[in-house]
Amino acid sequence: MTITPAPTTPTPVPADPGGLDAAVAVLHAEAAMEVLHRSVLGVARSVSGAPSRISVRFGCASIDVEWPDATAAGGAAPVTVLAETPATQVDAEAEADRHELRSPLVGTFYRSIEPGAKPFVEVGDIVEVGQQVGIVEAMKLMNPLVADLAGRVVDIPVANGEPVEYEQPLLVIEPWEGE
Repeated sequence: MTITPAPTTPTPVPADPGGLDAAVAVLHAEAAMEVLHRSVLGVARSVSGAPSRISVRFGCASIDVEWPDATAAGGAAPVTVLAETPATQVDAEAEADRHELRSPLVGTFYRSIEPGAKPFVEVGDIVEVGQQVGIVEAMKLMNPLVADLAGRVVDIPVANGEPVEYEQPLLVIEPWEGE
C-alpha cells in the first residue's frame, strides 16, 4: 500500500460558512487528522482486501481509496488487517451504543425553522422521543425530523442547508435514560 501526498496546489473551494471547510477549520489539526484516520479505517474495513492506494487531504477533508483489481492479479487480493490504536478501540465500543437518526427522504436538511433562527438542537443537547430535531425539505414541502430515541446528541454530521440522501445519517444520538 502506498500513501500519496496531497497535491501542492490548493484546490479553490467556494466559501460555505456552514460547510465541511468551516467544520475542519474549527478542529485542531490533530483532531481533524484523527477524524480522517477513523474515516480511512472505516472505508478500508468496509470491503475485503487491502487497498493499494490511500490519499488523504486536509483542506475540505477528502479521502480517496483504491483497491487492486483482483482479476488482473490472477485471484483474490491479499487481505491485510489494519491495526487500531487503543483509543480507537474505545471509540468503537462507545459508538456501538450510538443511534443514527437518518433522513427519511432525499432533500435538503435544515437545523432551524428559518434562516438565522436558533437550531432545534445542538451537540450535547438532550432530546426526547417525538421532539423535532430538524427539517428535511423535499419539493418545497418541509418535513419535520423527529427523534425516535431519547438521548444526548453527540454529532450532527450534516451542515445546515446541505442536500441529503435517503437514509443518510443526520444526527447521532447516545441513548440516555434521564430522571
